[in-house]
Amino acid sequence: GRGPSCPGHGHSGAPRGPHGPIHPTHTIRVRPLTCSEVRRGDRRVVHSLGGGTVHVSTTSVLGPDATFGFSAVFDAGDSQEAVFEGSGMRQLVELAMDGFSCTVFAFGQTGSGKTYTLMGPLGQVQPSSPALLGLMQRSFACLLEQSRSRGSDLALSASYLEIYNEQIRDLLSPGPPCTLPLRWSKTRGFYVENQLSVDFESLEAIASLLLQGRVAKASPPPWVCQASACPSRQGSLCFVDLAGSERVKETGSSGELSVEANNINRSLLALGKSWGPPPP
Repeated sequence: GRGPSCPGHGHSGAPRGPHGPIHPTHTIRVRPLTCSEVRRGDRRVVHSLGGGTVHVSTTSVLGPDATFGFSAVFDAGDSQEAVFEGSGMRQLVELAMDGFSCTVFAFGQTGSGKTYTLMGPLGQVQPSSPALLGLMQRSFACLLEQSRSRGSDLALSASYLEIYNEQIRDLLSPGPPCTLPLRWSKTRGFYVENQLSVDFESLEAIASLLLQGRVAKASPPPWVCQASACPSRQGSLCFVDLAGSERVKETGSSGELSVEANNINRSLLALGKSWGPPPP
């Protein structure tokens, strides 16, 4: 999955936080083999070498082995807590509280562990074991803790959106789902018109909102938390559970599934280009 990132203010230079310049981070998590993969006799080909590097061992048919570098690497045995503490999530929460717009993208193929990393096993809102809590629940707890320590004048609100087949739906809005338009203004930038934001003050309240959204969704949607101390200084912390990228020909998709897969791949391609290096 793709780790925490904090968008820059254009390509003229990285924004500055309380401890210096802020740069996007790229974090990878290696999941263990599933039971079915073990029964098939599959073997792991991706291994952490420490120091933010992973080694991919391949067969001669696929080409030579390769090593890649990331901001942080978590191996198959690393816990949910280790991923939260080592990926910079605490710092991201603090930046959101300071008025920055921060985003966490979970990116990878279907079954690679994106939703598990964000929300725990099977996307459960409240896993049976606290050790299984994902980045979202841990970040919400940290956000509420920071809010209490900074004073009662800080307002917290949340929204839950789904982008499915190029249509935007509000998963917290009462009544039947309806498509919302994407707008742009000089003062707000891009925004979703008539998006519902719900205030919350406890983990129980935000867990209830998560459950409400999961019931209404058709695919893994993005989740946005906003922290606002005053109208002129509003930060946000957005979690985006991206749909898996698949090759349409290999999956044999047809009809509506083929349209969905093509829309997903187009969106991921556009998103990937936005993550590329800045122009000279």
